[in-house]
Amino acid sequence: MPSITPPTEPDQLVALITAQPDGLGIEAITQALGDSLKRRTLQRRLATLVAQGRIQMQGEARAVRYVRNPQSVTGFLSAHEAADTVQAVAEVYVPTSPEGEAIKAYVRQPRAMRAPVGYQLAFLEQYQPNHTAYLPPALRDQLHTMGRARTEQTPAGTFARDILNRLLIDLSWASSMLEGNTYSRLDTERLIEFGQATEGKTALETQMILNHKQAIEYLVLDPNHAQVTPDCIIALHAFLSDGLMADPTAVGRLRRRAVEIGGSVYLPVALPQRLEELFGIVIQMAAEIDDPFEQAFFLMVHLPYLQPFEDVNKRTSRLAANIPLIRHNLCPLSFIDVPQAAYVDAMMGVYELNRVELLRDVFVWAYERSCQQYVAVKQNLVPPDIFRLRYRQALSDVVAAIIQNDEAVTLATVSARLPPTVAAADAAHFTQLVLQEFAALHPGNVVRFGIRPLVFAAWKERHGGDSGLGARLGT
Repeated sequence: MPSITPPTEPDQLVALITAQPDGLGIEAITQALGDSLKRRTLQRRLATLVAQGRIQMQGEARAVRYVRNPQSVTGFLSAHEAADTVQAVAEVYVPTSPEGEAIKAYVRQPRAMRAPVGYQLAFLEQYQPNHTAYLPPALRDQLHTMGRARTEQTPAGTFARDILNRLLIDLSWASSMLEGNTYSRLDTERLIEFGQATEGKTALETQMILNHKQAIEYLVLDPNHAQVTPDCIIALHAFLSDGLMADPTAVGRLRRRAVEIGGSVYLPVALPQRLEELFGIVIQMAAEIDDPFEQAFFLMVHLPYLQPFEDVNKRTSRLAANIPLIRHNLCPLSFIDVPQAAYVDAMMGVYELNRVELLRDVFVWAYERSCQQYVAVKQNLVPPDIFRLRYRQALSDVVAAIIQNDEAVTLATVSARLPPTVAAADAAHFTQLVLQEFAALHPGNVVRFGIRPLVFAAWKERHGGDSGLGARLGT
């Protein structure tokens, strides 16, 4: 019985060849595809593509190379019988290496055509920190050049704190989108800045965004938290999985049961004792890696591969990848604009083939994209007030309470409403911030505190006349 050709195989071959400007010889194509296609079958496929005009053949005998046809359209074409035109539907993807294209071709085969695999300990054992490298030295140098802050001598975490407001939105949105979250970036900004959930979105989607915000703040606001340790990774999982786990006791805890990965033939470790042991080894190995980019990429590879938690493993790995970048004061990795399909394919390549080339393609492209977002604009951003960010909710609560309870703004009033979350050493500074908020309050911005303009107007008429308020604030 003849073998069944996957329907996407011609497109995969074209993509593999067109990824190289000078084309590929049959030996290089065979090597890139591995054992997924026999040589005679491959020759027939290539001859068909040449006949269709999708690729060209150059040279003779052993010097034959297959190159892209400059007249062809790269993408997937779908013909519509009701129309006289053919619509080109191009897939959004990241630029990929030939190795990455081969991985993509394999994982896009129907699930039934991929052999089930379990956790391969050899994949971890083959890695020797600071001797093995998933990222070649030249590539690491390139990443350092892209991500290096202009203020290299400043304390760890300075870069991330300087752009925190933007990072909270970008990373929360992009990481959630990779999980299928349908919040737009604007929706995410409204939720994070003003607490406004978007109509039509599920409570789980909203919770996912807010969980990212808390996890990012945990790493950035206090760089001492940003450590490659089991405690930090488990804390990130606790933040990211809060309210999202079917079993609430699984939040921030290594899993106690077997799990499967949807759409994949990979079966992770099931034995809890073995899982706990491997988790400790993975984190210890990651902590020993000196280069921050190699360390970040190692965490992106081996945390999801191990699947130490019942769910939310990839989200945890994406934030964990930022730990070394924060500690070395490098541009953070936001994953903004990363196509979900490319990231999923790349993780499937790690799960099922123990190959990292496609994930490396995604990582490098994503980091370059993040640097474009942050390094170029950092000089134009006003550094955020970290103290104000830490007590943002408490400030909002105090301002709203004073207005809603129809109280005058005085030092005594503010002191009486000092929340217990404000440390004693911060009380004086916090009180001054509250007074500053009232000094800048007007009908256009009072909505930030959940106060309706009419309520504010009535309160101001009784307590907030410009001269009276100014005198009480000492202005």
